[in-house]
Amino acid sequence: MRGKPMTIRPRRSALYMPASNLRAIDKARSLPCDVVIFDLEDAVAPEAKTEARANAVAAVRDGGFGNRELVIRVNALGTPWAEDDLAAAATSGADAILAPKVSDPESVRRYHAAIAAAPAATGFWAMVETTRAIFRLDAIAEAMTARPGAFVLGTNDLAKEMGARLTVERTPFLGMMAMAVAAAKGHGLAILDGVYNAFDDEAGLDRQCAEAKAYGFDGKTLIHPRQIDPANRAFSPDAAEIAWARAAVDGFAAPENAGKGAIRVGGEMVERLHLDQARAILAMADIG
Repeated sequence: MRGKPMTIRPRRSALYMPASNLRAIDKARSLPCDVVIFDLEDAVAPEAKTEARANAVAAVRDGGFGNRELVIRVNALGTPWAEDDLAAAATSGADAILAPKVSDPESVRRYHAAIAAAPAATGFWAMVETTRAIFRLDAIAEAMTARPGAFVLGTNDLAKEMGARLTVERTPFLGMMAMAVAAAKGHGLAILDGVYNAFDDEAGLDRQCAEAKAYGFDGKTLIHPRQIDPANRAFSPDAAEIAWARAAVDGFAAPENAGKGAIRVGGEMVERLHLDQARAILAMADIG
């Protein structure tokens, strides 16, 4: 069953910030990313987990991030920190809670139960980063529709588990990427691409962003502030997309096209079912 339609909200650039680093958190308030992910998991050493949790909650409550979407990535169920992380994140006022290593629908249900105290508008985002998850993507996405949701691809963990090489081209992962997008969009979820580790390689980042946009991803997760501008450019509608969308919307609104299922826009036929896509492009153009 298809989930609720996605809210048009920019998620072109989602920057991971180690919540143990107060200076990084403060810097995030002035960065042009669409999403700030306060990380309690991979980027935080075990001895700093408690401090990082307190920092993340304080940052969300103190505010000063403008329109940026604020997400807390918790430690996974089964770890010593998960219960406290989930309880704190649920009542923090964060826009969403990001859970690592979600491999099956039962994990989703357990996370949802753990954050039951969170407002209904608090989103639940799931890392797609295990081989077991790849074969359960549709079921995982369906289980997530009780809250606003998103998939976040975790290519580093997938590569490690598979023993695969994580190159710029990402050849071993292309099929998984397409499957993840199909499952997410089929249930009304957003989806963000995995990180690109070589933060000094803008050409490589540009290539991965262009590829991800072509596949239908809404944005890319990032590990360094210098990756923000390239991601924002890549996932913003370009002039040609905006022109097509405006022509499609105006064309179907014309009296002579009332009731038509398809019209000619430029050199191609556009069906009425493409109207939602056109409107989404124009909404993103207004945001950007």
